[in-house]
Amino acid sequence: MNETIKQLLNHRSIRSFTDQQIPQEQVNLLIRAAQHASTSNFFQQYSIIDVTDPAKKQALAKIGNQHYIAEAARLFVLVVDLHRNAKIAEAKGQQTDILGSTDFFFRAFSDTVIAAQNIVVAAESFGLGAVYLGSILNDPQAVIDLLKLPKYTFPAFGMAIGYPNQSPQLKPRLPQENVYFENEYHSAEHPLEDLKAYDHDVNQYYDLRDANRRVDTFTNQIAKAVSGKQSENKKKMMDTLKGQGLFTY
Repeated sequence: MNETIKQLLNHRSIRSFTDQQIPQEQVNLLIRAAQHASTSNFFQQYSIIDVTDPAKKQALAKIGNQHYIAEAARLFVLVVDLHRNAKIAEAKGQQTDILGSTDFFFRAFSDTVIAAQNIVVAAESFGLGAVYLGSILNDPQAVIDLLKLPKYTFPAFGMAIGYPNQSPQLKPRLPQENVYFENEYHSAEHPLEDLKAYDHDVNQYYDLRDANRRVDTFTNQIAKAVSGKQSENKKKMMDTLKGQGLFTY
Protein backbone atom coordinates (compact mmCIF):
# COMPACT_ATOMS: atom_id res chain seq x y z
CA MET A 1 0.00 0.00 0.00
CA ASN A 2 1.36 3.43 -0.96
CA GLU A 3 -0.08 6.94 -1.09
CA THR A 4 -1.22 6.61 -4.72
CA ILE A 5 -3.14 3.41 -3.98
CA LYS A 6 -4.62 4.93 -0.82
CA GLN A 7 -5.87 7.90 -2.86
CA LEU A 8 -7.39 5.67 -5.55
CA LEU A 9 -9.13 3.45 -2.99
CA ASN A 10 -10.45 6.52 -1.18
CA HIS A 11 -12.19 7.95 -4.26
CA ARG A 12 -15.72 9.22 -3.82
CA SER A 13 -17.90 11.50 -5.92
CA ILE A 14 -18.23 15.01 -4.50
CA ARG A 15 -21.41 16.93 -5.25
CA SER A 16 -21.18 19.77 -2.73
CA PHE A 17 -18.40 22.34 -2.99
CA THR A 18 -17.14 25.33 -1.02
CA ASP A 19 -16.84 28.78 -2.59
CA GLN A 20 -13.04 28.53 -2.72
CA GLN A 21 -11.69 28.96 -6.23
CA ILE A 22 -9.06 26.77 -7.82
CA PRO A 23 -5.86 28.64 -8.79
CA GLN A 24 -5.32 28.75 -12.54
CA GLU A 25 -1.90 27.18 -12.02
CA GLN A 26 -3.60 24.08 -10.63
CA VAL A 27 -6.14 24.05 -13.45
CA ASN A 28 -3.26 24.14 -15.93
CA LEU A 29 -1.68 21.16 -14.17
CA LEU A 30 -4.95 19.22 -14.36
CA ILE A 31 -4.99 19.78 -18.12
CA ARG A 32 -1.35 18.78 -18.42
CA ALA A 33 -2.10 15.60 -16.47
CA ALA A 34 -4.92 14.85 -18.91
CA GLN A 35 -2.63 15.42 -21.87
CA HIS A 36 -0.10 12.92 -20.55
CA ALA A 37 -2.65 10.12 -20.46
CA SER A 38 -2.39 7.27 -22.94
CA THR A 39 -3.95 7.96 -26.33
CA SER A 40 -4.83 5.57 -29.15
CA ASN A 41 -2.24 5.77 -31.96
CA PHE A 42 -1.13 9.14 -30.52
CA PHE A 43 -4.16 10.76 -32.24
CA GLN A 44 -5.15 12.70 -29.06
CA GLN A 45 -8.79 12.80 -30.16
CA TYR A 46 -10.41 14.72 -27.30
CA SER A 47 -10.83 18.29 -26.13
CA ILE A 48 -11.63 19.81 -22.75
CA ILE A 49 -13.96 22.80 -22.52
CA ASP A 50 -13.62 24.79 -19.29
CA VAL A 51 -17.07 26.33 -18.87
CA THR A 52 -16.60 29.57 -16.91
CA ASP A 53 -19.56 31.58 -18.23
CA PRO A 54 -22.18 31.56 -15.41
CA ALA A 55 -25.04 31.52 -17.91
CA LYS A 56 -23.60 28.46 -19.67
CA LYS A 57 -23.00 26.75 -16.33
CA GLN A 58 -26.62 27.37 -15.38
CA ALA A 59 -27.75 26.03 -18.77
CA LEU A 60 -25.75 22.84 -18.25
CA ALA A 61 -27.14 22.51 -14.72
CA LYS A 62 -30.65 22.75 -16.17
CA ILE A 63 -29.87 20.14 -18.84
CA GLY A 64 -28.42 17.83 -16.21
CA ASN A 65 -31.14 18.65 -13.68
CA GLN A 66 -28.45 18.96 -11.00
CA HIS A 67 -27.97 22.34 -9.30
CA TYR A 68 -24.43 21.58 -8.13
CA ILE A 69 -23.21 21.56 -11.73
CA ALA A 70 -23.32 25.36 -11.67
CA GLU A 71 -21.88 25.62 -8.15
CA ALA A 72 -18.54 23.91 -8.68
CA ALA A 73 -15.40 26.03 -8.93
CA ARG A 74 -14.67 24.47 -12.32
CA LEU A 75 -16.93 22.79 -14.82
CA PHE A 76 -15.29 20.82 -17.61
CA VAL A 77 -17.01 19.22 -20.57
CA LEU A 78 -14.97 16.39 -22.05
CA VAL A 79 -15.46 16.23 -25.80
CA VAL A 80 -14.85 13.35 -28.18
CA ASP A 81 -12.97 15.32 -30.82
CA LEU A 82 -12.17 14.08 -34.30
CA HIS A 83 -12.75 17.56 -35.75
CA ARG A 84 -9.19 18.74 -35.10
CA ASN A 85 -7.70 15.81 -36.98
CA ALA A 86 -10.26 16.20 -39.76
CA LYS A 87 -9.02 19.76 -40.32
CA ILE A 88 -5.43 18.51 -40.38
CA ALA A 89 -6.29 15.79 -42.90
CA GLU A 90 -8.19 18.25 -45.10
CA ALA A 91 -5.23 20.62 -45.05
CA LYS A 92 -3.09 17.70 -46.24
CA GLY A 93 -5.53 17.05 -49.08
CA GLN A 94 -7.03 13.89 -47.58
CA GLN A 95 -10.62 12.68 -47.39
CA THR A 96 -12.06 12.48 -43.85
CA ASP A 97 -14.95 10.02 -44.22
CA ILE A 98 -13.12 7.41 -42.15
CA LEU A 99 -13.37 9.67 -39.11
CA GLY A 100 -17.10 9.01 -39.08
CA SER A 101 -16.54 5.27 -38.58
CA THR A 102 -17.42 3.33 -35.44
CA ASP A 103 -13.75 2.34 -35.13
CA PHE A 104 -12.53 5.93 -34.98
CA PHE A 105 -15.31 6.97 -32.60
CA PHE A 106 -14.34 4.32 -30.05
CA ARG A 107 -10.68 5.26 -30.33
CA ALA A 108 -11.59 8.87 -29.61
CA PHE A 109 -14.00 7.97 -26.82
CA SER A 110 -11.28 5.88 -25.15
CA ASP A 111 -8.87 8.82 -25.39
CA THR A 112 -11.46 11.06 -23.75
CA VAL A 113 -12.22 8.71 -20.85
CA ILE A 114 -8.57 8.00 -20.07
CA ALA A 115 -7.70 11.72 -20.10
CA ALA A 116 -10.67 12.44 -17.84
CA GLN A 117 -9.59 9.90 -15.24
CA ASN A 118 -6.13 11.50 -15.12
CA ILE A 119 -7.87 14.79 -14.28
CA VAL A 120 -9.77 13.20 -11.40
CA VAL A 121 -6.68 11.53 -9.96
CA ALA A 122 -4.68 14.77 -10.26
CA ALA A 123 -7.51 16.83 -8.75
CA GLU A 124 -7.81 14.53 -5.75
CA SER A 125 -4.06 14.75 -5.21
CA PHE A 126 -4.58 18.50 -4.68
CA GLY A 127 -7.29 17.87 -2.10
CA LEU A 128 -10.04 18.69 -4.61
CA GLY A 129 -13.21 16.70 -5.20
CA ALA A 130 -14.83 15.80 -8.48
CA VAL A 131 -17.87 14.13 -9.96
CA TYR A 132 -18.53 12.89 -13.47
CA LEU A 133 -21.64 14.33 -15.11
CA GLY A 134 -23.21 11.88 -17.50
CA SER A 135 -26.38 13.91 -16.96
CA ILE A 136 -25.39 16.45 -19.61
CA LEU A 137 -26.40 13.77 -22.11
CA ASN A 138 -30.02 14.29 -21.06
CA ASP A 139 -29.99 16.54 -24.12
CA PRO A 140 -26.76 16.15 -26.12
CA GLN A 141 -27.99 18.36 -28.95
CA ALA A 142 -28.56 21.22 -26.50
CA VAL A 143 -24.97 20.81 -25.24
CA ILE A 144 -23.68 20.76 -28.81
CA ASP A 145 -25.55 23.98 -29.55
CA LEU A 146 -24.55 25.64 -26.26
CA LEU A 147 -20.84 24.93 -26.70
CA LYS A 148 -20.85 25.35 -30.50
CA LEU A 149 -19.40 21.91 -31.09
CA PRO A 150 -18.53 21.35 -34.77
CA LYS A 151 -18.82 18.28 -36.97
CA TYR A 152 -16.90 15.21 -35.76
CA THR A 153 -17.28 16.13 -32.08
CA PHE A 154 -19.60 14.93 -29.32
CA PRO A 155 -19.87 15.74 -25.59
CA ALA A 156 -18.90 12.58 -23.68
CA PHE A 157 -19.67 13.84 -20.16
CA GLY A 158 -19.09 16.74 -17.84
CA MET A 159 -16.93 17.00 -14.74
CA ALA A 160 -17.53 19.26 -11.75
CA ILE A 161 -14.42 20.02 -9.67
CA GLY A 162 -13.95 22.03 -6.51
CA TYR A 163 -13.01 21.99 -2.84
CA PRO A 164 -15.24 19.45 -1.07
CA ASN A 165 -17.98 20.66 1.22
CA GLN A 166 -18.89 17.10 2.19
CA SER A 167 -17.21 13.85 3.14
CA PRO A 168 -19.52 11.09 1.94
CA GLN A 169 -19.05 7.46 2.87
CA LEU A 170 -17.21 5.21 0.48
CA LYS A 171 -19.72 3.48 -1.78
CA PRO A 172 -19.21 -0.30 -1.64
CA ARG A 173 -18.02 -1.89 -4.87
CA LEU A 174 -18.86 -5.28 -6.31
CA PRO A 175 -16.86 -8.20 -4.89
CA GLN A 176 -13.69 -8.76 -6.89
CA GLU A 177 -14.79 -12.21 -8.05
CA ASN A 178 -17.71 -10.61 -9.88
CA VAL A 179 -15.52 -8.39 -12.06
CA TYR A 180 -12.15 -10.16 -12.23
CA PHE A 181 -11.79 -13.41 -14.16
CA GLU A 182 -8.84 -15.46 -15.36
CA ASN A 183 -8.57 -16.41 -19.03
CA GLU A 184 -12.28 -16.35 -19.85
CA TYR A 185 -15.56 -14.71 -18.88
CA HIS A 186 -17.51 -16.31 -16.03
CA SER A 187 -21.26 -15.72 -16.13
CA ALA A 188 -23.09 -15.87 -12.80
CA GLU A 189 -25.54 -18.76 -12.62
CA HIS A 190 -27.31 -17.41 -9.54
CA PRO A 191 -26.66 -13.65 -9.55
CA LEU A 192 -29.18 -12.71 -6.85
CA GLU A 193 -27.85 -15.32 -4.45
CA ASP A 194 -24.23 -14.53 -5.32
CA LEU A 195 -24.81 -10.83 -4.65
CA LYS A 196 -26.95 -11.20 -1.53
CA ALA A 197 -24.19 -10.06 0.82
CA TYR A 198 -23.26 -7.20 -1.51
CA ASP A 199 -26.91 -6.11 -1.69
CA HIS A 200 -26.91 -5.98 2.10
CA ASP A 201 -23.79 -3.75 2.09
CA VAL A 202 -25.30 -1.39 -0.50
CA ASN A 203 -28.58 -1.28 1.41
CA GLN A 204 -26.71 -0.37 4.57
CA TYR A 205 -24.71 2.30 2.73
CA TYR A 206 -27.87 4.05 1.53
CA ASP A 207 -29.52 3.64 4.91
CA LEU A 208 -26.65 5.20 6.84
CA ARG A 209 -25.36 8.01 4.64
CA ASP A 210 -26.29 11.55 5.59
CA ALA A 211 -27.49 13.05 2.30
CA ASN A 212 -30.12 11.86 -0.17
CA ARG A 213 -31.23 9.00 2.05
CA ARG A 214 -32.78 6.09 0.18
CA VAL A 215 -32.94 2.43 1.03
CA ASP A 216 -31.98 0.36 -1.99
CA THR A 217 -29.87 -2.56 -3.19
CA PHE A 218 -27.56 -2.96 -6.15
CA THR A 219 -29.71 -5.60 -7.86
CA ASN A 220 -32.85 -3.49 -7.38
CA GLN A 221 -31.11 -0.52 -9.01
CA ILE A 222 -30.16 -2.61 -12.03
CA ALA A 223 -33.69 -3.98 -12.37
CA LYS A 224 -35.18 -0.48 -12.17
CA ALA A 225 -32.70 0.90 -14.70
CA VAL A 226 -33.47 -1.67 -17.39
CA SER A 227 -37.23 -1.50 -16.83
CA GLY A 228 -37.37 2.29 -17.00
CA LYS A 229 -38.15 4.46 -19.98
CA GLN A 230 -35.61 6.66 -21.72
CA SER A 231 -36.29 10.27 -22.55
CA GLU A 232 -36.98 11.21 -26.15
CA ASN A 233 -33.63 13.04 -26.32
CA LYS A 234 -31.76 9.89 -25.31
CA LYS A 235 -33.71 7.80 -27.79
CA LYS A 236 -32.49 10.22 -30.47
CA MET A 237 -28.83 10.01 -29.40
CA MET A 238 -27.78 7.96 -32.42
CA ASP A 239 -29.43 10.53 -34.68
CA THR A 240 -27.51 13.26 -32.87
CA LEU A 241 -24.24 11.37 -33.27
CA LYS A 242 -24.86 10.88 -36.98
CA GLY A 243 -25.78 14.54 -37.28
CA GLN A 244 -22.26 15.27 -36.02
CA GLY A 245 -20.82 13.09 -38.77
CA LEU A 246 -20.15 10.17 -36.38
CA PHE A 247 -21.21 6.49 -36.51
CA THR A 248 -21.82 6.70 -40.24
CA TYR A 249 -20.65 3.11 -40.62
